[in-house]
Amino acid sequence: MNLTPQEIVNELNKFIVGQEQAKRAVAIAIRNRWRRQQLPEDIQKEITPKNILMIGPTGVGKTEIARRLAQLLGAPFIKVEATKYTEVGYHGRDVESMVRDLVEASVAIIRENHHKSLETKAREKTSQKLLELLLPDSKGSPWSDEDMTTEEDQERLKRTRKKLLVKLEAGELEDRKVEMSVESKQVPMAMFSNMGWESMDPEMQAMFEKLIPKQSSTREFTVREARKILMEKETEGMIDRNKLSEEAIALAENQGIIFIDELDKVCGNDDGRGPDVSRQGVQRDLLPVVEGTTINTKYGSIKTDHILFIAAGAFHFAKPSDLMPELQGRFPIRVELTDLNREDFLRILTEPQNALTKQYIDLLSAEGVDLKFTKDGIEALAEMAYQVNQIAQNIGARRLHTILERVVEEISFAAPHVSKKKSTIDAKYVREKLESIVQHEDMSKFIL
Repeated sequence: MNLTPQEIVNELNKFIVGQEQAKRAVAIAIRNRWRRQQLPEDIQKEITPKNILMIGPTGVGKTEIARRLAQLLGAPFIKVEATKYTEVGYHGRDVESMVRDLVEASVAIIRENHHKSLETKAREKTSQKLLELLLPDSKGSPWSDEDMTTEEDQERLKRTRKKLLVKLEAGELEDRKVEMSVESKQVPMAMFSNMGWESMDPEMQAMFEKLIPKQSSTREFTVREARKILMEKETEGMIDRNKLSEEAIALAENQGIIFIDELDKVCGNDDGRGPDVSRQGVQRDLLPVVEGTTINTKYGSIKTDHILFIAAGAFHFAKPSDLMPELQGRFPIRVELTDLNREDFLRILTEPQNALTKQYIDLLSAEGVDLKFTKDGIEALAEMAYQVNQIAQNIGARRLHTILERVVEEISFAAPHVSKKKSTIDAKYVREKLESIVQHEDMSKFIL
């Protein structure tokens, strides 16, 4: 997608309030990818992505910026936590597995694209398969060729099948029952529990997957259910596996985004007491991946040279300078995200397309409840969230989820049973539900 930096920022503004510096940084990094692809191949190889380090407390939008960016671009994206990894040779996930996860995300995108392009052809084949299940004409069936002794009988069968096909495509047979054989492949995870299925070599994984026998069983489905299964099976059967793998690898290499959260938690200590396998060791293993290396996956080898890495951390007790110097140099763009104030909370509750107040209105509309938030009610919610963040630990916009759930709890619980289907949340209602809790500092820490 060929979006300018300003267009990218405008799209992010629909979902994320504030943090303009971070939005501009990611927008420029994405545009630089497009710029690189316009250049001759020999120059493309020399230009590396400008990885980004986001610094800021929890709940201010670090992850959301990266996630929305990937959705906007249709790019493969994964979020990982640096603390989940350990140095190679120790129990735990190795750093390279994040790249394999990215390839899996890329495969899912390419597979979906192939499914869409093959949908028409797969639907035709599915209709024919459903017709055979509804009105078999194979040997030994009530409509077998042995029974079709005359041309008139055969012609009658054709007419019947044609009428049935019209009804099938018109959706008139969706609840009709059919029997169908389905296959399932079970990976015996217990067999690999000691060695770790995830840490196994990708080629070894692929080999075991091929060796594991498929189990089939005959089950009864409605036509509606059978259509979904058959559509998936027919589409998968038409996909070129080699082409799928090549396209997925290319997409991950050129468009992939890996978001590494809690990077500050792997800042190593320098006290020299024993191996630091989940901190300094992770940094050492992360360095070649971010610098650019080749990693084997079950879909083929992938180069990480042009994957965009966005790292994030609160850096309350550590500084970016506590990271290994080589790793620091691989995140040249540093952006600091600011704490959220009352005005930010107010905007978060009203401006984004997926604003929390809109979510609750939509949820309760499913019960026929007409929920309304008054202006002073929203202001009271923002004020309460800000106050609690000052009293307890500051968790940013996530505090709004807890506050709103507490406020709407009674309405939500009674929604299926009440006859009065209109509810209004104003400042008075918010204070009634929260004021006693907010004023009691210890209680607010536990409840809100």
